[in-house]
Amino acid sequence: MTETPVSVLPGLGRGTRIGYAAGSLVPGAFGTVPGLLLLPYLTDTLAVAAGVAGLLVLLPKAWDVLLNPVAGRISDRTTSRWGPRRPYLLIGGTGTAVTFAALFAGPFDGVAGAVYVTVAFLATATAFAFFQVPFVAMPTEITATTADPYGERTRLMTWRIAVLALAILASGAAAPAIRDAAGGGLGGYRVAGVAIAMLIAVGALASFWGTRRAPVGVVHESEPSLRRQLAVARGNRPFALLLACFVVQAVGIGAMLAGTDYVAAGPLDDAGATSLLFVCFVGPALVVMPLWERVGARIGKRSGFLAGSGLFGVGALLVGLGLLVGLVPVLLATALVGIGYAGQQVFGLAMLPDTIAADEAVTGRRQAGVFTGLWTGGETLGLALGPGLFGLVLQLGGYRSGVDAAEQPDSARVAIALGFSVLPAVIVLGALPLLRRYDLTSARLAALTQGEA
Repeated sequence: MTETPVSVLPGLGRGTRIGYAAGSLVPGAFGTVPGLLLLPYLTDTLAVAAGVAGLLVLLPKAWDVLLNPVAGRISDRTTSRWGPRRPYLLIGGTGTAVTFAALFAGPFDGVAGAVYVTVAFLATATAFAFFQVPFVAMPTEITATTADPYGERTRLMTWRIAVLALAILASGAAAPAIRDAAGGGLGGYRVAGVAIAMLIAVGALASFWGTRRAPVGVVHESEPSLRRQLAVARGNRPFALLLACFVVQAVGIGAMLAGTDYVAAGPLDDAGATSLLFVCFVGPALVVMPLWERVGARIGKRSGFLAGSGLFGVGALLVGLGLLVGLVPVLLATALVGIGYAGQQVFGLAMLPDTIAADEAVTGRRQAGVFTGLWTGGETLGLALGPGLFGLVLQLGGYRSGVDAAEQPDSARVAIALGFSVLPAVIVLGALPLLRRYDLTSARLAALTQGEA
């Protein structure tokens, strides 16, 4: 059993919530911009074949699947005056900013450029792992001494996802616009890379400073080996079910994100529509974020997650129908996708700390870093598999790398449309049965933490 807190806080202060949420600028930018621009950068600027480009996007993030649990284990064992997690917000966050700026700064194209991108992306993914894993692990610990940890996590995630949505909007809408304003090509991508790197640096520094008053908690004994830690994670059924669903859905989200630039230039025949799609994706999500918190309080986190996923899937299918009509229906359907995505993220990330708290209640050991390492590694892999899968769809559709959208065959345009709409919808909705046996309700968690089960 865990130790009884010396004192109980009524809740986290607003400054701590905002400070922690500011860290979402880092995953928001890193998760959005490479998924949006890296595949077209490789295919259309560096003239790399679509299938090969998809593989190059996948490999560095696949590395994170192995690295993230290690990063979690390291942060679990870290002792410092800043606690076990905050040092990595600074080190990992600033490292991500520097390597991200280098990602699009290659001085050459062709095969040499592709190799450079792969190495730079691997370095960025490594730095990001040491930010993201401790960052995601923090909610379990900083809410542990509040009066209502279960509800406080939902409130904290609402703030975090609101900032995440802003980060997606700022980076996803601005990066293509900055690239185009800077003249496109290698030079345009370099400028966009530096601009997004500055946004990442702001998020890292703000989260480090903003969580300085957050409770640190007591560092408990963890499993002595990574193998045993992974075995414990596999034995946590609610975590395993939630992780499986979230990772599969990340594949669909990643595929849709990767297709944005292609849809704008291809089926929509409007290269400037990329930024519009992002505005429609994120804008409504910001408006409905407080509503999702109320939904969770009324029907529970699991039901809220299912509702958000359902809206995402329906919206994605409507996007496919909208592509047959024109830009406005596509934008409206994209807004529905954004509303569903907000619900997915709020409840998925609010359920994760519950599964970690349940494990700690049963084992008496704090292993948040291991669980979040697996979580972020799986999510990163899913988001990388998405563009890889989309690249495969392009390859099967006969997409021609290095040529204008107007010169693409009809089969390639059909592949773009299907990869952007039907494919994500099928993947996201198809993952929902994985949550049928998820049963970690507020009452069950309270019973575990109070030693009644």
